[in-house]
Amino acid sequence: MTTDPFSDILKLARAETLVTGGFTAGGPWAIRFPVPKTIKFFAVVKGGCWVTLDGEAPIRFATGDVGLLSAPRAFVLASDPDVSPVDAMTLFSGVGRTTAQLGDGDDFAHVGGHVLLDPVSGRLLADVLPPWIHVQANLPAATTFRWLLDRLVEERTSDLPGAELASAQLAQLLFIQILRAHLAGAHCAGSGWLRALSDPRIAPALRLMHEDPARAWHLEDLAAACAMSRTTFADRFRTVAGVAPLTYLTQWRMRLAEQALRDEAGKSVALIARSVGYTSESAFSNAFKRVAGKSPKSYRDNNMHKRSLTQVKDI
Repeated sequence: MTTDPFSDILKLARAETLVTGGFTAGGPWAIRFPVPKTIKFFAVVKGGCWVTLDGEAPIRFATGDVGLLSAPRAFVLASDPDVSPVDAMTLFSGVGRTTAQLGDGDDFAHVGGHVLLDPVSGRLLADVLPPWIHVQANLPAATTFRWLLDRLVEERTSDLPGAELASAQLAQLLFIQILRAHLAGAHCAGSGWLRALSDPRIAPALRLMHEDPARAWHLEDLAAACAMSRTTFADRFRTVAGVAPLTYLTQWRMRLAEQALRDEAGKSVALIARSVGYTSESAFSNAFKRVAGKSPKSYRDNNMHKRSLTQVKDI
């Protein structure tokens, strides 16, 4: 099976998508949501509404539209931008309360949730997400979104065995579909690995580096895989990804090393170094310090200390 860099990065970031609630509404209504502490997503499953991010003009959402907010911005959902909003925290207050109804609830239905990321490795994903993604229901991917949203609503309102797990899996797939729609759209601007994934010309090189990160890849190998000259490939990769090809490889190796240092306490630094392509532990330590800002040993000790504090707090 062909290596999938997108899946590699999502797994490394430990992205976990959860549906946390929803509401129905009828007549004039408006709700103000506070600045989210995590990546927030929401979808309109019935009717339409206006979405106003702080400092931005209102945006119209139709049935089937989905929004993903990664920026720390408060926002308002409303039947009309001129309606004075109620506070979401007040509306959803109460132990275990995840749903609410405004008015008769006949005109509008919403489902929302958030995406959790690993506090450390999750930055790899969080730092390249645009502040705001709006996926409209009239896009080619609309059929998939409509099916996912229908299944989510069905699972959340059913008493079927495994409904909680099914909802979580559907939400995870919804998050992936949002990112796919963004990559396929015309608004995937800037540079970085997220944009690089959507560029078919350099995708073969990305797949090779993710498939075998420990291999001593040369620019000629990667350029040949993309059917380009060295110069053309290097220029294209740097323009799209924001870094040179071998710099990307080094950064990916260090992300894998960070994960191993955090999660594999019994694995020596020398073994980790070899697993990411370094025969010399000192060469690996120097490269790691350049990227991570500290030595592998200091990085491991620091994370073990943080983990110990978390465990004490939990007790």
